[in-house]
Amino acid sequence: MSESHQQPALARCPGCEEPPASGDLYCGACGYDLSAVPARPDDRPTLAITVPPAVPPAPAPSPAAAVPPTAPHAPDAPTPPAPAVQWPAASETDSSDVPVPVHRATDLPGTDSGGKPLLATPGAHHDDPPTTPPVRHDDRAVVAEPATTAVPPDASGDFALAAPDPRTAEPTPTPAAGTKVCVACRSGRVDPDGYCENCGHAQPRERDHMEQELGSVAAVSDRGLRHHRNEDSFAVSSTALPDGSPAVVAIVCDGVSSASRPDEASAAAASAANEALLESLPRGTHPQQAMHEAIVAASEAVNALAQDPPGSAEHEAHRHQNAPACTLVGAIMAGGLLVVGWVGDSRVYWVPDDRTGPPARLTEDDSWAAQMVAAGLMNEAEAYADERAHAITGWLGADSYELEPHTASFKPDRPGLVVVCTDGLWNYAESAEEMAAAVPPEAHRRPLHGAQVLVGHALDGGGHDNVTVALLPFAVEPQGAGSACTTV
Repeated sequence: MSESHQQPALARCPGCEEPPASGDLYCGACGYDLSAVPARPDDRPTLAITVPPAVPPAPAPSPAAAVPPTAPHAPDAPTPPAPAVQWPAASETDSSDVPVPVHRATDLPGTDSGGKPLLATPGAHHDDPPTTPPVRHDDRAVVAEPATTAVPPDASGDFALAAPDPRTAEPTPTPAAGTKVCVACRSGRVDPDGYCENCGHAQPRERDHMEQELGSVAAVSDRGLRHHRNEDSFAVSSTALPDGSPAVVAIVCDGVSSASRPDEASAAAASAANEALLESLPRGTHPQQAMHEAIVAASEAVNALAQDPPGSAEHEAHRHQNAPACTLVGAIMAGGLLVVGWVGDSRVYWVPDDRTGPPARLTEDDSWAAQMVAAGLMNEAEAYADERAHAITGWLGADSYELEPHTASFKPDRPGLVVVCTDGLWNYAESAEEMAAAVPPEAHRRPLHGAQVLVGHALDGGGHDNVTVALLPFAVEPQGAGSACTTV
């Protein structure tokens, strides 16, 4: 304000009855020209202006046009019109220059739009920072209050939530020990049909990838990249001979895909052979004879599947009618001997710990290619390049020819690694030299890791078949003599 033309102080402004400050030329409330001090007209009503209380920025109602203070008037100017209330301008506008909507009373902490304390603290919104304490609101945030103080669900006019608020939902109970847990939600129990009871997610089948480590023997089986299920199976175990010395067993079976229920056939054969060995070896049966008897027991278990109807005729109508069938290969380490047995085209390889020594393949395939080579009709390269190479001539199953189990005994003179595998692996490392190159150097110390690496080798090569491999480290004291071998 200008400080020139000082006038005597007035008790009240003639225009609004507000006491002006000393030395003011114009009323600070209504802009009245105090220098003229004209007589107050009788027909002009007094305009009372209510000043909002000093509170945090109050939400403005529908904004009125802001009017600047009345400019000074000359003494002979007519009486100015009463000014409108000046509301603070909105902080933002939208694309149509319309001020942003006013805030709700619940957006201000502790007071309503008139500055009065609220009876209940307003609720937090979903986009509030996580540090905001949980309070009662129409979205049913949790608060430790008696039920009588709760706000009715329709107090805000909002629709009720279609699903329970996750903040008030009962936590999913932790499944009991031993219960299979969903791989998707990690909390729901898996029902007998293989689906999560919490989220409904279908679970991967257990046989798609299996691993087992038992002392010095380990095995890994994988479905591969092309098959819709894993039709391989394995069993690893250990027992003791009558003299107390250990015996370690590994059995690997490969289901015949052209037969019905090949996955059941391989599982039944592996289990039956393993149980037979665990029964006969502790009795003192020679390991080679025990292997022969185990293969016979496995064959009987697979034959029994053909007599056992798996389900209703309607359910099985789309399946092959061939009898369940599989191949089998196994190894036993006992009493300083390495005994192998097989029917079909799964194999056993010997890889010495000292890689300067020669590796070897210890089995011969029951296959068309092997027969052509044995008969001298083809060399090995020609036979295995033929499309009929992997047609097997021996298997376990009710429709197989006369069962001819093959067994062989070896007495290694140096430590090494026994590789027992299906053709899902050796298709990518066929020769003994190729298999030895695929086996990691530390596999004799870490058999499970070595088996995982070999399965990965097959998957990297294409994974066209199921892949199963078992590794048995064979430790002996160097004797300086050559290996002894007896084959039946």
